[in-house]
Amino acid sequence: MTEPHRKIRVLIVDDSASVRMTLSEIIAGDPDLEVMATAADPYVAVERIRQEVPDVMFLDIELPRMDGLTFLRKIMSQRPIPVVICSSLAEAGSETLMQALEAGAVDVVTKPRVDTAQFLQESRMRICDAAKAAAHAKFRGVHKPAPPITVEAKLNADAILPPHSEARAASVRARQVETDPIVCIGASTGGTEALREVLEKLPADSPAIVIVQHMPEKFTNAFARRLNGLCAIEVREAVDGDVLRPGLALIAPGNQHLVLHRTASRYTVNIVDGPHVSRHRPSVDVLFRSASQVAGRNAMGVILTGMGDDGARGLLEMRQAGSHTIAQDEESCIVFGMPKEAIQRDAVARIVPLSRVAGEIDAYARAPRRPGASS
Repeated sequence: MTEPHRKIRVLIVDDSASVRMTLSEIIAGDPDLEVMATAADPYVAVERIRQEVPDVMFLDIELPRMDGLTFLRKIMSQRPIPVVICSSLAEAGSETLMQALEAGAVDVVTKPRVDTAQFLQESRMRICDAAKAAAHAKFRGVHKPAPPITVEAKLNADAILPPHSEARAASVRARQVETDPIVCIGASTGGTEALREVLEKLPADSPAIVIVQHMPEKFTNAFARRLNGLCAIEVREAVDGDVLRPGLALIAPGNQHLVLHRTASRYTVNIVDGPHVSRHRPSVDVLFRSASQVAGRNAMGVILTGMGDDGARGLLEMRQAGSHTIAQDEESCIVFGMPKEAIQRDAVARIVPLSRVAGEIDAYARAPRRPGASS
């Protein structure tokens, strides 16, 4: 007799009854998720946690009696639970959200709105995916096995950028000129702190870096500003037409794809709309595919912690085009999903702990001859 399918149990903490109801409906509508309980403030949430520990907690920042950030810090110091921040804070409150991620929250989503059917559907997808990813997160080196999840249909990078034909790809490789090296990084769940650790270690003359971190719009700008204040390199949210240069890291804006272009030896970025790719917008696969097509051996691809397989196909295309490719190892990942998928596809030349990623980037940039696909 087969065991019943165990669902991921979610605790919702929000002072708005309508938000609790909408989130409950979204979560209950997913076959892999169920609502364990809801709470209007942290004190009610604590009582529910004493009765049963959830697999994931959705937490608002602005709460009565105790603010969400204080509650998060108490939870993480006493009994860590995977926490997804669910907030309607706009740009003015984004610094608080950055503090929540630094305090241990694994992801951030915007509160669902019912403006249009499309927006609600996109909110539904993002919220459910965030819950499943958080359930697989590990803390302090301890990983609690999560229930298996249902694999859902998704678009690939073809929806934004068509693949090169084999003949065209060979032609591009044959006439590819040397340029300054560029680095493309993809990350998702747990990636905000992973990126901070990597970028903080890089010297001011590091190669140009382009980043896709799965994060809602507006929050990416705050994230970039936060990193810019901590790093020797300049970090900012990408704007359409930005020119890549050494010492600059550009982060793809939330809810838009980022595509690389090259004119002679100069690289620029285009910010484009379009459908979700690998269930994400921005998508790592879109960035990596564009890098494979315009940079090839002049690029390095890095895939960090995250749930799902976004970036795995694109990283393989980069390696096949001559790029050097690395992945974060399982031990140092919050969620070993995206790196694992890339490794299984033979898209990765080297697997390294997070602590060594910055060194790999620096070594690649300073090597007299950049490695090719066989590195």
